[in-house]
Amino acid sequence: METKKVNSGMEYWKKIIILLCSGWVTIWIYRSALAPVYPQINDSLGGGISDSALGSISSFYFLGYVIMQIPAGFLVDRIGKKQVLLPGFVLFGIAAFLISQASSIGMIYAGSFLAGIGCGSFYGAAYSLTSQNIPQAKRSFSTAIVNSGSAIGSGFGLILSSLLVVQMQMPWQTMMYISVALIVCMLIAFSLVIRGNKDDVAFIEKAKLEAKAKTAPEKVKEDVSFKRLFAPRMLFTYVLYFATCYAYYMTVTWLPNFLGTERGFKGVAIGFSASLVAFASIPGALLFSRLADKYMNKKIQFIVVLELLAAAMLLITVQATNQVFLLIALILYGFLGKLAVEPIIISWLGENAPKVGVGTTLGVFNFFGMMSSVIAPRLTGSISDMTGSKEMGFYISVILLVVGTVLFLLANLRKTKQA
Repeated sequence: METKKVNSGMEYWKKIIILLCSGWVTIWIYRSALAPVYPQINDSLGGGISDSALGSISSFYFLGYVIMQIPAGFLVDRIGKKQVLLPGFVLFGIAAFLISQASSIGMIYAGSFLAGIGCGSFYGAAYSLTSQNIPQAKRSFSTAIVNSGSAIGSGFGLILSSLLVVQMQMPWQTMMYISVALIVCMLIAFSLVIRGNKDDVAFIEKAKLEAKAKTAPEKVKEDVSFKRLFAPRMLFTYVLYFATCYAYYMTVTWLPNFLGTERGFKGVAIGFSASLVAFASIPGALLFSRLADKYMNKKIQFIVVLELLAAAMLLITVQATNQVFLLIALILYGFLGKLAVEPIIISWLGENAPKVGVGTTLGVFNFFGMMSSVIAPRLTGSISDMTGSKEMGFYISVILLVVGTVLFLLANLRKTKQA
């Protein structure tokens, strides 16, 4: 692949990595900013809002995000990445500002839903950019760097929100104003760095020419692609990813509140402790993606071990009465959890998906995972309303991780035995 350079001398694909990592940082600062300040939001709206209703703030965001996945992917293919990213982030910025002006929980829901739709434009465009521009030999590790932006943004969002709002007692809307400012910066960066439609058209035409050469065999494969799409190994991979995402999004949504209301953490310590999950995931993702690339025939073993260890760390987190043990478990969950195992699952899926339906397979895969992000925040909030504790939310996550991992392992053992 020819790598072009801009005036600074930095290769275009390297700028793409920095840009997309920054995009995830911005998105996740917004995503994590509200969770530590649910009590302040409740107070500012007159009080009396249940945990279930507060958890729905996150659920509405992810509902918009999930709804936008397939349309955004379609639009990226049809009109180009830049043309999808810019309007999406404009809507994201408007939504964050709308939330800052909200006078009711319904307005916050509306803003969260619109923010989810706006952010939903990012995933397809971002990973199309990485596929098109990053050299194949560097793609796996580069993708792990891009993904680390979500961990960095989540950590900073939790810390800033806890410091500025909980400890310094600034209005909770402050975090929305910060988000709006960051979104404006990203809009400028997208406009300046991402190339226009000419590159997209050239890439699409090349793909069409390559596909035309094998049109006949593809027609035969397309007749069985749906069956292969939901074969046991594929189906249980989707189930595993649902469980992985459920545990992660339940944790990032409710962990700050859990630490503050049930484990005695105060002020900025809440955000700092919760952010350990995010920051610990960065070295985990980079390390295990490198190891999985090195030992390519051991990916199933990597996935199973990491998932079971992550479940064990969540179990220790909820059972620990000592704050030191709790923090160690959180760090290890971040190191071993979703962001560490996700690149390996995606890599394994790409190798085992129907060759004609790789894009469709990834779409179904991501849909299953993100559906958990709609369910987990509200369900955990409802459990808290009924029981007065969020502990059961953690136990459900542990059970799902173990069950999903066992099903994934059994499906692959069965396939190996048949082979």
